Parts: sequence; C-alpha cells; structure tokens
Amino acid sequence: MSQGHFIVFEGIDGSGTTTQCHQLADYLRHAGIPFILTREPGGTPAAEKIRDLVLDPALGDISHTAELFLYAASRAQHVEELIRPALDRGDVVICDRYIASSLAYQGYGRGLDLDTIRQVNMLAVIGCMPDRTIYLDLPLEVAQARRDKRGEVVDRLEQAGESLQEKVARGYREIAKGDHTALVFDARQKEAQLAGNIRDALRKQWPWFPAEENE
Repeated sequence: MSQGHFIVFEGIDGSGTTTQCHQLADYLRHAGIPFILTREPGGTPAAEKIRDLVLDPALGDISHTAELFLYAASRAQHVEELIRPALDRGDVVICDRYIASSLAYQGYGRGLDLDTIRQVNMLAVIGCMPDRTIYLDLPLEVAQARRDKRGEVVDRLEQAGESLQEKVARGYREIAKGDHTALVFDARQKEAQLAGNIRDALRKQWPWFPAEENE
C-alpha cells in the first residue's frame, strides 16, 4: 500500500461514529497497518481549541455563518498539519466526521446554502477528500436513548433541540445519496456486528485490507 487511504465516519450524535472509528483503529493496529485516528472538529492543538470554542454552550447564539467558518478554520488546520502528511506517508486516516457534517449541520440543520458550504470547505481542504465515507444511519429516538444512557454532557449543538437533529438526520440521508464514496449502514446493529460489516465492505473495496483471522 504505497498511498494513504482516507476513511471518514459520519452520522447523527449517538449513531456510534466514535465507537466504530475506534473499532476500525483497533483492527488495523492488530493487523500491523499504519494509521492515524483523529476527529473533527479538532485533531490538532489549534483545531482542538476551536472545537472547545464552537461546542461550548457559553458561546451562545453566534451567527450560522460564523459557525460555518469556525468549523472550516479547524478543518483547514487539521488537514494541513495532520491529515495530508499522514496520507503522504501512506497511512490510513480514520476521521470521526468531516465535510459531510458541515453540510448536514450548517446546511440542512441551520439552513445555509449547500453550495456555499461546499465552496468554503473546498478552500479549507484544498482537494483532500475521503476515499470512503461510512454513514451510520440511526433513528433519532434510538440515538437519543443511547445518549441518555451514557449521560453525556450536552454540547451547544445538542442544546439546539430535536428539531435541528431531525433536519440533520434527513440531511445525512440526502448527502449519502449523492456521495460516490458512501457506504451506508444500519447503526441499530450490535457494535461488534456493525464493525464486522464495515470491515467486510472495506475489504471488498481494497485488496490490501486485512482479512479476518479466521478466514
């Protein structure tokens, strides 16, 4: 495997993107495949500071356009400092959220123009796009039940309420339909079963992807 591969996980809050990112990372680690595991917003010291700002409930009601540019600024730093160098080394990059999250949250959720969001983000990432995007589809009520069970601290976007989350969920489904990198999974599956199905799908895409130990 001479060139890197960029895998992004997307889905509504509570869909399991973080869990499945770690599942895939653990599998690649065990197989001896070089990778990095990262997240958005964040991934680098500067980008993490932007994350802290944009998700802080104390930030209040900033304009939706300002929110878009904060996410894009974090993404630009993330790509330049971490993602692109890793891909250039030939590593697999596993990222918890990317541009589709901006389209879903700022576009479908906040109502900003989708083409504008794409243009801003294309400037931020300078062509650094995922090879495969794993969309985890989950009913809102199931996602909410999972978040309640975990007792997570509610961030600023989650405080926006169920109406925003409904729009975001619809947005993800629409985005996935038009995404040639998309692999869509029903996230109601058991954690291990879903992880195995994701690996099976990636194995069909790439000859280098390691086989299961019992194969």
